[in-house]
Amino acid sequence: MSTRYEFRVLGPLEVLRDGRPVRIDAAKVRLLLAALLAEANQVVTVDTLVNRLWGENPPGRARNTLQNYVLRLRRALGCPAGGAPVFTRPHGYVIETAPDALDLHRFTALVRQGRTALAEGAPARAAPLLGEALGLWRGDPLSDLPAHLVRGMVAALDEQRLDAVELRIDADLALGRAADVLPELRGLIGEYPLREHFWAQRMLALFHCGRQGEALESYREVTALLADELGVAPGTGLRQVHQRLLAAAPDPVGVRAARAAPPSRDGQLPVEMTTFVGRETQVAEVRRLLGAARLVTLTGVGGVGKTRLALRAATEAAPSFADGVRLADLAPLSDADLLDRAVSEALGLRDQSARPVADAVADHLRDRRLLLVLDNCEHLVEHVAGLVLRLARTAPGLRVLATSRQRLGTPGEHVLTVPPLTLPSASGTDDPLLRSEAVRLLLDRAAGSAPAFRLTARNRRAVAQLCLRLDGIPLAVELAAVRLSAMTAEEILERLDDRFRLLSMPRPRTSARGHHTLRGIVDWSYDLCTEGERLLWNRLSVFSGGFDLEAAETVCAGEGVPREDVLDLLAGLVDKSIVAVNSSGDRARYSLLETIRQYGGQRLEEEGGTTRLRVRHSEFYRMTAVRAGQAWCGPREVDWLVRLRTDLPNLRTALDYCASRPDLAGDGLEIAVNLARTRCWFFSSTLGEGRHWLERLLATGNPSASATTRTPTLTAGALAMKAWIALCQGDNPAAETFLAECRAVARELPDGPSAAPVTYIEGAHAMLVRGDPASRALLAQARDRFRAAGQAGDAHMATMLWAMAEAFFGTRASASSARDVYVAEAEASGAEWARTWAQWCSGLVELRHGEAQRALAPLQRALARQQAIGDSWGPVWGLETLAWAVAATGDGTRAAWLLGAAHRMRRDTGVALIGLRPFHEAHLTAERRVRASLGAEEYAAAWSRGTSAEDAPGPVPEEGASRVRSTYTRTGGSHTPTA
Repeated sequence: MSTRYEFRVLGPLEVLRDGRPVRIDAAKVRLLLAALLAEANQVVTVDTLVNRLWGENPPGRARNTLQNYVLRLRRALGCPAGGAPVFTRPHGYVIETAPDALDLHRFTALVRQGRTALAEGAPARAAPLLGEALGLWRGDPLSDLPAHLVRGMVAALDEQRLDAVELRIDADLALGRAADVLPELRGLIGEYPLREHFWAQRMLALFHCGRQGEALESYREVTALLADELGVAPGTGLRQVHQRLLAAAPDPVGVRAARAAPPSRDGQLPVEMTTFVGRETQVAEVRRLLGAARLVTLTGVGGVGKTRLALRAATEAAPSFADGVRLADLAPLSDADLLDRAVSEALGLRDQSARPVADAVADHLRDRRLLLVLDNCEHLVEHVAGLVLRLARTAPGLRVLATSRQRLGTPGEHVLTVPPLTLPSASGTDDPLLRSEAVRLLLDRAAGSAPAFRLTARNRRAVAQLCLRLDGIPLAVELAAVRLSAMTAEEILERLDDRFRLLSMPRPRTSARGHHTLRGIVDWSYDLCTEGERLLWNRLSVFSGGFDLEAAETVCAGEGVPREDVLDLLAGLVDKSIVAVNSSGDRARYSLLETIRQYGGQRLEEEGGTTRLRVRHSEFYRMTAVRAGQAWCGPREVDWLVRLRTDLPNLRTALDYCASRPDLAGDGLEIAVNLARTRCWFFSSTLGEGRHWLERLLATGNPSASATTRTPTLTAGALAMKAWIALCQGDNPAAETFLAECRAVARELPDGPSAAPVTYIEGAHAMLVRGDPASRALLAQARDRFRAAGQAGDAHMATMLWAMAEAFFGTRASASSARDVYVAEAEASGAEWARTWAQWCSGLVELRHGEAQRALAPLQRALARQQAIGDSWGPVWGLETLAWAVAATGDGTRAAWLLGAAHRMRRDTGVALIGLRPFHEAHLTAERRVRASLGAEEYAAAWSRGTSAEDAPGPVPEEGASRVRSTYTRTGGSHTPTA
């Protein structure tokens, strides 16, 4: 039987699991749950959750901390395998709830039914529905959470409650219960004195109670209040009620009619001709903003669906505007002087006087409550901003919803960036494809343009990849759907490198507005940019996956773009929705959608700048890798590891470009060596990739004009790193081959075969492959030689392996001494990654030469710290060693579980334990001990449970158990959530 969860947010946060309360003590975990429930059944992005949990000042490693909170939330909820109801999605997390499992959803459904009944003239049916909806409220929403962090969520919930209260009072008034609602209205007006509808209801209730004089006095009172507080006159609905009172013939439902008067057909929004897919979260957010702001601007890249979203949101918001909604499409305008007249025509004005058109528009809107939609403002930004500001100052009841690729910059403007449609996973199998808005749109449009197309097991992956590579841009997806009438998804995918030609299917032009090809819509954005912005856009196309300001300034400056202007030009591209910015970390990161990047790349090729910019890009990332290598094993090593992992797409691009040019092979090799030196490939769990680049670049012809000549020293270092990676993978035959190559090249070095890198790899090989105690002396020599050469990071690695060799092959005294040296050096360095391995080494020495029980604490601390910094390599060995220690304590079931979990981690990272002799022997010893204590069947069962675990290492000794359960997580090199 499946677990049933119930959630309550209309009051203090409450959770029930199969009818029993679930206690969640941690405030941040409760806040995370509230943030997910506020958008239940919708993916909440990582950036949104970080903002909800920490506001404008998130911690340095907020993403890792968020992953930890997700794990803690799942444990608190007692989620079964798979994480339900809290799921990880490509860009964030989602909590899935049944229709009746969340009180907010029940409330919304009841209010919707009540509103419909009221509109149908059935107040007797509406009143109990609305009363039941309001009965779900147990107090102030989320009142047990920090007020400053839930202010936005609480405000939206409160607005929904007040809307329901207004509807319920409307129903009561229609049922003749005027005397019953008067005391309630008195309290509501005291609490919300500027909410006009409560005043209108009070006036109507007083009139029906025979208190006409008090009703008219109420109007005078609210008129003065609005003038004093807001400088505005009463709205249309309030004025209509006042006029009926003066006529002594108020309609019992007049106040409701005034409140929900539909817009007239003149100027009505266009009817949708195709299905509106997804965007529920954005529609709700636009409506919320329209309730709080005078001007809301939807920005975003061309083709992302700003117009469609604005029209849908305006249609849904229309009942809130007594004087309706009007649309002014500005795309056809090329003369800014005609802007005022275009808005006048959209409003249906027929003013024939000689006064300025803007004056006529302002006078027309002065006393109206109306929503004006200004579509496609980007080419008239300054003029639109001026007109909106003038109208807003004149017409207090006016709301403006604008769409533009660039914000208007008007005071009080609220900007909402429209994101692409949600995307599927890259494999097309991890998540149901139909949860992706982009896939749903493709299938919906294909049903009309390519009726024979079907989503099948064969083409699922191609469909997923197609939507991913189109960035989820609705226009691109719709154009691809048209192509499905003549091509398969796989064929479209193969030709997508020329997407601007491929997705240029002409459409019937039934109106002048809009651009109907992907190329046309991006051309329009390009034309709106300044010359400097265009140059920068072209040059930014050489980056892959994102970049920071330093990279943009270094790579893109020069030849018409002064370095000091890059920041302002970049800001201009951000404002024009060409470049996206993420400021949630310590350094702002910028990125371009693939469609925008590819367009810039074509422009860069046309101007003949591609080679020059590629060389600059490669040089910048060569220097980045060199600086990281120099900072290795220092206080900022984790910062550098995180930075390198973030910039892996750019580093890969640089490596690939260098490998394609023999004259730059030396530069590429230096990048690869430094990435291996900093353990970037280990940290990101991509050892095989590190080996690939070293092999490819070593095989490239000798450079003739490289910035860094490929000297024997560089070659020997690269061969040593390649051999080291092969050793760590347990690939002994390859390691033997690489070691022989390293010895051969070492003969050309000044120190010959005794050079530090060669000695280091000889010692590592002796320890890991042969299990030879002589490795202790070799590694000690390598340590001394690295230190003498001033190579602190390499010396640290030699120290670590020396301490490890002493733990495996030395005496208690020598192992303890080496451990103490290693721990002291790690602490003195301030290097967090080094400290985690010092903790691990302490546990290993205690296990091999002391008491197994005392080894548990340092091993657990190492795991915790490695998870905290996002290390993917350390936990592979930490979990295995912890299994040995637990086995030595006699706890067979827990040890078997841990052995299974460690096996899965090795499988995921591609490590063969059998090739690492001391580790393999220790593993076999622990396995034999556990098998003997449990028996084959019980061992297999516990081991199997460990291999299938996802988020925690499971049962461990009670000492530190909670710590280990909260530390083990699978982390990778991307920003995709991993909890």
